[in-house]
Amino acid sequence: MQSRIIVDSREESLLSTHKVLRNTYFLLALTLAFSAVVAYVSMAMNLPRPGLIIMLVGFYGLLFLTNALANSALGILSAFAFTGFLGYTVGPILNAYVSAGLGDAIVLALAGTAATFFACSAYVLTTKKDMSFLSGTILALFVVLLLGMVASFFFQFPALYVGISALFVIFSTMGILYETSNIIHGGETNYIRATVSLFVSIYNLFISLLNLLSFFSSRD
Repeated sequence: MQSRIIVDSREESLLSTHKVLRNTYFLLALTLAFSAVVAYVSMAMNLPRPGLIIMLVGFYGLLFLTNALANSALGILSAFAFTGFLGYTVGPILNAYVSAGLGDAIVLALAGTAATFFACSAYVLTTKKDMSFLSGTILALFVVLLLGMVASFFFQFPALYVGISALFVIFSTMGILYETSNIIHGGETNYIRATVSLFVSIYNLFISLLNLLSFFSSRD
């Protein structure tokens, strides 16, 4: 009888995990599509790039709101508001690269982001490997990146610029591995929070790859 209860409990846990994973990927696809539409509109209307204050308030304010509402239906609306805001910030960036004749870098960055996301997701889903050991490295990289971004305001060195972008690529890749593993091992049971976490990693990965590709393209 006890073994039967244990088996039923494991099956219920497995079904719950699959549900979270399925809902996460479905919402992620919707938010990515919505963000892409907003980015296109932002480009078409030639909207200005938001200042640092607006960027920080919009990003962290909407991120906090989404996490606070993650257990309610309003969390979905907040997730779309958050990802839509990031889509708006991408529009002016893409316009700047297109105007500079770096449209190929955008395509390559998109392809690289998609390939990295699918490769990381496939690896974790196939191997079922627990990637929780990355948490310490992710935290350390976050601190290094924070210090690097502060330093970039005072020191305009190309090497620093490239280094920060390269570290962001590593940081974002680890984030995708960690969050996907967290979902399938039951560490994350809220698909809204999981979606936002993966979206931020994808966003940072795309912007960082774009920065690196455009930097090396401009030096050719």
